[in-house]
Amino acid sequence: MTDSLLAEAGLLSPKIAGEARALDYLEEEQKRGITIKTANISLLHESEGKPFIINLIDTPGHVDFTGKVTRALRAIDGAVVVVDAVEEVMVQTETVTRQALQERVKPVLFINKVDRLIRELKLNLDEIQKKLIRIINDFNNLIELYGEKDQRENWKVDAAKGNVAFGSALHRWGFTVDIARRKGFKFADIVKAYEEERWSDLQKDLPLHEAILDMVVEHLPNPIEAQRYRIPKIWKGDLDSEIGQAMLNCDDDGPTVMCFTMVQVDPHAGLVATGRLFSGKVNEGQRVYLMNARKGYRIQQVSMYMGAFREVVDEINAGNIAALLGLDLARAGDTLISEEYKDAMVPFERIKYVSEPVVTIAIEPKHPKDLPRLIDIMHTLAVEDPNLVTTINKETGEYLLSGMGELHLEIACKFIVEKGLDIVTSRPIVVYRESVSDKGVVAMGKSPNKHNRFWLQVEPLDEKVVRMIEEGVISEDMGRKNIANILYKEAKWPAEEARNVWAVDEYKNILIDATKGIQYLREAREMIISGFRWACKAGPLCEEPIRGVKVKLVDAQLHEDPVHRGPAQVMPAVRKALLGSFLTAKPILLEPIYKISVSVPSQWVGSVTSLIIRKRGRITASSQRGPITTISGYIPVSETFGLSAEMRSATSGHAFWQSTFDHWEKVPENIAANVIAEIRKRRGLPPEVPPPSRFIDEA
Repeated sequence: MTDSLLAEAGLLSPKIAGEARALDYLEEEQKRGITIKTANISLLHESEGKPFIINLIDTPGHVDFTGKVTRALRAIDGAVVVVDAVEEVMVQTETVTRQALQERVKPVLFINKVDRLIRELKLNLDEIQKKLIRIINDFNNLIELYGEKDQRENWKVDAAKGNVAFGSALHRWGFTVDIARRKGFKFADIVKAYEEERWSDLQKDLPLHEAILDMVVEHLPNPIEAQRYRIPKIWKGDLDSEIGQAMLNCDDDGPTVMCFTMVQVDPHAGLVATGRLFSGKVNEGQRVYLMNARKGYRIQQVSMYMGAFREVVDEINAGNIAALLGLDLARAGDTLISEEYKDAMVPFERIKYVSEPVVTIAIEPKHPKDLPRLIDIMHTLAVEDPNLVTTINKETGEYLLSGMGELHLEIACKFIVEKGLDIVTSRPIVVYRESVSDKGVVAMGKSPNKHNRFWLQVEPLDEKVVRMIEEGVISEDMGRKNIANILYKEAKWPAEEARNVWAVDEYKNILIDATKGIQYLREAREMIISGFRWACKAGPLCEEPIRGVKVKLVDAQLHEDPVHRGPAQVMPAVRKALLGSFLTAKPILLEPIYKISVSVPSQWVGSVTSLIIRKRGRITASSQRGPITTISGYIPVSETFGLSAEMRSATSGHAFWQSTFDHWEKVPENIAANVIAEIRKRRGLPPEVPPPSRFIDEA
């Protein structure tokens, strides 16, 4: 589809459009026929004699790269959601549409591969029409389900309104109802063109770029319109301030405000930070400030992306996408502001990812001398893709890479090899979490010097609060007062508890101060929080992160001399007390669960169902759509390694499926002990889980 748009803009030869996949410029993308990296391009398009700049971002469709879609959504105001006419609305369609609506990004719909309905499925006109109507209805159901109140009716798509396009990106034709009416085309003419092998004529009569770009210009908002309703959602600063007004009005003359959505390391130019400019202008030599890095910079170069290439420009103004050089600590999600406004700026809301890294591999270089290079490359990977988590444990010599799925990690390893490094990788390992199912005892931990004591109690965190943290409703950077209001009003927590939340960590755990009048507690607070985070990073069952627990600091005794209550004393004591109470609170192991959707001809339904059930999965729904049945359900991530081969074998290659991380679930008791034992063995830990007495000190 993007090839057709590039050809129209004169950036690609029409002869190779549809086959060149110009924005999928990586060798791996061309080989696999999928998008892996996000690519930006700015197009000039004329509609009814008026010129328009369209900033286009081509994002990956594969679920393993959902994080790149999430980041791109911050930079855009509208989205063309591409749905396969044969497969219809799938798990990933639902995921990206939900993400877009959460960022107040308006969607339009392009139903692609209509040619397959005619050539392969040989559907008649009535059957094609029913299928297309069903896709539009299913898409509108997503808007009804995930849209905000005023989006639900205003943003629904309707072929008669012109915000649905139909076509074949491969054969480069497409139309909206308006275009078909204007050009006197009926669907029967398209069917006839295929029957007579004249489909190449459709490229001339109904060029795809015209349908897509006209739909974008007519139905998607420009930045001046969009920022008025998007800024209140993605920025929690004062809208009446100078910065707030400049962003609401997309003002070129306002303070420079930018949110980065992509960071790449160019071997020649260094770090390239790309993002959306919400107000002001950017130009070479300008003094700016990065909010997260807390550092001022001078912009070394301003450019715009044209697919694989960057074009250097003098200046870029508000509402556009810019790529900047010279900001070595910039990261995706960071906020840039004119240096003179740094003290008045509130950073943008944190980008919320719908998935978490749930699969891990261990990596080591074939030649030990390459270890420093491996560490550098892993650091680059983590900078470019925040959904890849790199863990370097210098004590055990373990180098781990965690990602969204097998493909995500496979691509990351290919990147390392392309850098000229020979590596050895382990088989994929599932990431687990540790949690509790009951309230633990109040456990006491003494500092190594025995001069400080802490009493902590662990209990399960209500599922509603865990969900709020996952969805970003509660986050540590929103301030204690806001957290207290939400917990008190929404989660019905006692006012005292809600007011005294000290920390919310990345693994969805909360630390509460339940003490009264403890001397020196204020001075020790940050050390206690650090001890809490340290304990939650590696639980006592098998050193997997702790998730979904409420930790209460019940009491404390601190030495009067600050020398005797430093971090080396406080943090180990807090950690011991937390882990001791955890082990008395009926600890459980949680495993990641994928939501799976399989489209398959009806005769293979039994094979697919029995395969999912055999792999500890469960079926939640099954719906017939013409000759294709869609089966939906859940399956543990640990059971999906090698699923491709088994699914192909069970259905003779007729199944098409997608799976995406959905939630964490308790590992069944009959296998939990074995899983814990395996993880402990892999980590070189003693075979037995330690007893609570190992961590709980006697008074």
